[in-house]
Amino acid sequence: MTDPRPPLPGYYLRHVADQLQRRGVAVSRWLQPAGLAASDLDDPALSVPFARFEQLVRDALSLSQEPALGLFVGERLAPATHGVVGDAVLSSATVREAIGLFERFVPLRLPIVAVSLQVSATQARLCVSETCPLGDIQRPVLEAVLLSVKNAVEAISLGASRIDSVGFAFDAPDYAALAREVLRCPVRYGQAWTGFRLPLALLDQPLRTADAVAFREAAGICQRELDRLTAHTTLAARVQRLMLEQQTGFPSLLVTARLLRLPARTLHRRLEEEGTSFKQLLEGVRHTLALAHLRQGRFTVEEIGYTLGYSDLSNFRRAFKRWEAQPPSAFRNRRPG
Repeated sequence: MTDPRPPLPGYYLRHVADQLQRRGVAVSRWLQPAGLAASDLDDPALSVPFARFEQLVRDALSLSQEPALGLFVGERLAPATHGVVGDAVLSSATVREAIGLFERFVPLRLPIVAVSLQVSATQARLCVSETCPLGDIQRPVLEAVLLSVKNAVEAISLGASRIDSVGFAFDAPDYAALAREVLRCPVRYGQAWTGFRLPLALLDQPLRTADAVAFREAAGICQRELDRLTAHTTLAARVQRLMLEQQTGFPSLLVTARLLRLPARTLHRRLEEEGTSFKQLLEGVRHTLALAHLRQGRFTVEEIGYTLGYSDLSNFRRAFKRWEAQPPSAFRNRRPG
């Protein structure tokens, strides 16, 4: 089965390596099972398959014996670490404009998450969500991304954009008190969303760091890079990404074609030319999500089947047995822990 989850740029692993070194862990020992060397992390073109990235994060947590590793990595992710996206953010005219850049261009840096701004009559809420199942690395990844965006908002506003509170869509860890110290604001766990709240009035206040010329140049580079990335991405990969972003209520062929601005017949034909079909892609995404949910252990088999669009649990069990030659309950039971 081809993993539909996107490969990830390797440069963020450098920050994980720095945290491991601080804790006396040999970086070579951490990288060796993944077939990497410390010098590889200096290659800006390094791309790491998702499964390998996932294992590296797991191993980093284990070797460091630091469950709050995601917070410490995120704390070091200043805007400059995001390359040209960070350059554009630093020259934005307002916080709203800067957040808009994260919304548009986060796929260039970390295609497994999405950033969105939700505005009500009195408050703004920036949400960070996973666009593919992160399993047991969800917590450190979301912690690091949220802290990184929070750092950027506070940096461009020179501290004027006060973050009211942070919310996480997972249960409170043992280090919850430490998280409040690192984030420097109230932190609430078990929320329906992950992100932070900030006063609505701060969104459109002019920023002293604004530079219209630098912003246009950096944003233009980002857009050209995104266009290039999209142009070199197969149609099948784009369809898989749409499915992964939904995760529940998968879009039909007709809806997917509409989202991709293609006639349904053209979508069907072009997928055939790439050696696949909409049905095969949906099957693959369901398989990937089923494995991730079972490994994470947060949902029952019945809940997973429903989430994947199986109205009849027996249909989900049959599909899973076809994929893994065993029922989902047996797969879960053989997992360590």
